[in-house]
Amino acid sequence: MTTDKEKRRAISREAARRRRRVESEVFEDLSRLLPLQQSVRDHLDKPSVIRLTLSYIRMHTLLTGKTGTKAEASHKVKCGQVTDGQMIRHEFNGGYGEEEEKERYDADASEETNMYLRILEGFLMVLSTEGDMIYLSENVSKYMGLTQAELMGHNIFEFSHPCDHEELRNNLRVTAEEVWSGEKRDFVMRIKSTLTHKGRSANLKSATWKVLHCQGRSKVCVAPSSVSCLLLTCQPLPLSHTLLSTQTFTSQHSMDMRFTYCDQRMTLLLGYSTEELLGRSIYDLCHTRDTNCLTKNHFNLCFKSQSVSGRYRMLVRGGGYVWVESHSAVIPNAHSSKSRPGANQPLCILCVTYVLSGVEEPSLQLSLDQTVHI
Repeated sequence: MTTDKEKRRAISREAARRRRRVESEVFEDLSRLLPLQQSVRDHLDKPSVIRLTLSYIRMHTLLTGKTGTKAEASHKVKCGQVTDGQMIRHEFNGGYGEEEEKERYDADASEETNMYLRILEGFLMVLSTEGDMIYLSENVSKYMGLTQAELMGHNIFEFSHPCDHEELRNNLRVTAEEVWSGEKRDFVMRIKSTLTHKGRSANLKSATWKVLHCQGRSKVCVAPSSVSCLLLTCQPLPLSHTLLSTQTFTSQHSMDMRFTYCDQRMTLLLGYSTEELLGRSIYDLCHTRDTNCLTKNHFNLCFKSQSVSGRYRMLVRGGGYVWVESHSAVIPNAHSSKSRPGANQPLCILCVTYVLSGVEEPSLQLSLDQTVHI
């Protein structure tokens, strides 16, 4: 009796070892198919292999999916048919010459992509309508500390600030009107970063929040196995301002956006003197149709400490307006009273504003501030 039990146990152990061996071989084969460096593949566990495989399948579906016309995409959204994608089967059949040509093409494309990413000062991210990170460019680790393999396949809500989730859901939501008009996405969110001030990578439990300026568009595919997603470029804030052009001016504001300081280039570019601007609100110089853009920027500053305004119009002394974009951050006020060194420093807003155009419609006066001294 004992001998029979021992035999059954031995057979069961051998069967379990065989299953584990076959499973390991399957995962090794699957890992080798992933377009990752060997050093990265060697450190992948089984859940990571599955997660990355699914992400690359969905990315392939996205790249080969049919976008269709605006009418088809809009109809699909109206009917509630925007899906998160399904797996497809793909086989590559080609001769040696075709493979060699494909490798050369991929190398050239990779070099060109890296050049664009260096110019961008940010990284690329593709999100599904559910918030899954389908793809991130390899240089994400330069800005976030976390690698491409660590992030792909995870949900963005696991890494973003809880207070930004509602805004993120609104941007992931696709409506028929947005598809038809081709509306852009432009928002600011906070995401976990393991980079320290010295540029080293820390543990995820010690991660801090980094502010990202995200811009892009939604893509709605009409094929049954398509992936509808959000294509974004993400730039960490604040952006580098080491080389300020002559078309740039800096200003400092109280938390209600009233000028407390402005450099002399403001006078050269817009015609207003520093003295007449002190105590005035930046909203007084903003084109009426662009106040929503400035309000959104102000809101982001108050809650996220950093923001990029997007393009808006500022009124010029004498008439007309120029298109500008402001990069802003909340900082401690350097001019606070020294009589109370132990007290908390009041906050202020520092803006670097880029003038993007010449004066448009110079004969048009939209405010008394353009003609009368403040």
